[in-house]
Amino acid sequence: MHGYRVMVIGGYGFFGSRLVARLARQERLHVIAAGRSDAAARALVERLQPHAHATLSHVALDAMGWDFTAHLRRLDVSLVIHTSGPFQGQDYRVAQACARAGAHYIDLADGRDFVCGIANLQQSAAAQGVLLTSGASSVPALSTAVIDRLTAGMSAVHSIDIGISPGNRTERGLATVTAILGYCGKRLPSTGPKAQFGWLGSWRHRYPAPVGTRLLSPCDVPDLALLPQRYAGSPMVRFGAGLELSWLHRGMNAMAWLTRLGLVRDWSVHAGGLKRMADGFKAWGSDAGAMHVCVQGLDAQGAWRERNWVLVAGSGDGPFVPTLAATALVRKLAAGTLACTGARPCMGLLTLEDFMRETQGLDIHMRELMP
Repeated sequence: MHGYRVMVIGGYGFFGSRLVARLARQERLHVIAAGRSDAAARALVERLQPHAHATLSHVALDAMGWDFTAHLRRLDVSLVIHTSGPFQGQDYRVAQACARAGAHYIDLADGRDFVCGIANLQQSAAAQGVLLTSGASSVPALSTAVIDRLTAGMSAVHSIDIGISPGNRTERGLATVTAILGYCGKRLPSTGPKAQFGWLGSWRHRYPAPVGTRLLSPCDVPDLALLPQRYAGSPMVRFGAGLELSWLHRGMNAMAWLTRLGLVRDWSVHAGGLKRMADGFKAWGSDAGAMHVCVQGLDAQGAWRERNWVLVAGSGDGPFVPTLAATALVRKLAAGTLACTGARPCMGLLTLEDFMRETQGLDIHMRELMP
């Protein structure tokens, strides 16, 4: 057994398969694609192996099973990456099993309660000398790395505005759709004077070409709870997500109203059918998506400042964005350059340069915008 051994749970899934493909490019790794389906894991490994720099293997197991810790010890796993969402409603048995086995743990969660709650495992993580981190995704890992850059030298941050809008022709996973529908019409944490509800109301944001102007609506992400505590000034935080086709976006707005009126309790139970309906229109729109971050506040001299950053993804590469944090963390852990231990949301572990390095070979470009 050679190479730093990384197990990807859900390794043949929507995000997991993309993550395994990116990790396969790194040398001195042994990447194990894991999940309940041996056939699916084997097929992925066979497809990637001819051009892989890493050693690839697969294993069939249940990460939620009572014997998962024993599997980790038997396979001598150094790091587990959990990609099997939705994480809303999940417990921490996978992370706890990793701690017992002495393995680091990373997940791609963006569920607010799940990401924030990982800190409750601090004692177990510290005792075993491992890192248990949640939210190694577009939020809060990437968003925080961007905000750390934009707020450098600021004495107080007044507001943070974040938005994400994928292209309509970009693939979307069922777990992601389920998670989004789970808070449609539900009340969100608010740092401003008005209450916010998932997908209720909308605004427009203009992105660089080829994305253009997109509608955005409030969404539930860990940043709403974490960012006001992280930056001086307790900034107001707004996060919006959008669909490229405006009439599909307005449909989500209408669904949110139905929940607010008490006519539909939980749209996530209809996720499968709604995803199939939306997939029927995948030939429309584009494969270009974007993410933006805007911060406003006071610099060291007390002058008002606004700073902006944008990411544009084309060629259908948008779904790789949530995998960038995990690949960067693997690179650092395998090289021994990340000595952090404990249980924490994935914030402050990576710089913006770390993310930019992981975009090599992808149609993903990010830059700061001049005011």
